[in-house]
Amino acid sequence: MDIDLVTRAQGGDQEAFADLVYAVSDRFLAVSHRILSDIDLAEDATQQALLGIWRALPQLRDPARFEAWSYRLLVRACYAEGRKSRRWTPNLRLLSVDEPMVVDGTSAVVDRDQLERAFRRLSINHRTVVVLHHYLDLPLDRVADIVGAPLGTVGSRLHYATRQLRTALIADAQPTAREVAP
Repeated sequence: MDIDLVTRAQGGDQEAFADLVYAVSDRFLAVSHRILSDIDLAEDATQQALLGIWRALPQLRDPARFEAWSYRLLVRACYAEGRKSRRWTPNLRLLSVDEPMVVDGTSAVVDRDQLERAFRRLSINHRTVVVLHHYLDLPLDRVADIVGAPLGTVGSRLHYATRQLRTALIADAQPTAREVAP
């Protein structure tokens, strides 16, 4: 992030702030959508984070820390949106077909859908750590700084999220009693 741009925006330069918003808004929306798994909630969280940046930017002590600070505001906005709206999501299972599956783009779509269902089962704390670490490729110490949790807690959340994802994917791959019955 351009430190000069952040400094100018801190000083009240509205054009600099607009450039700052332009620079971060797409990434913020992508991160919040991955955390919340709902585009409407993600848009609300992104808007709340940008509003929070506007209000608190003059008090930011170190412009070089803008990125971590702004992600912290985004994560808090995602948590707030996640608490406000507990939407019911159907838990659908794909049933196997009797015919052999033809290798084409369909299997990739099925794999992605299974992963998405497993990801939605994670708590918002676990999804946040997975998104920040794997999607943004942030090291765990930076993730800990952003979410405001100790490094050990972040490592534990990542471990349990990965284990829960693996368990959900294995469970989805197991045939149900109806599928096995003659």
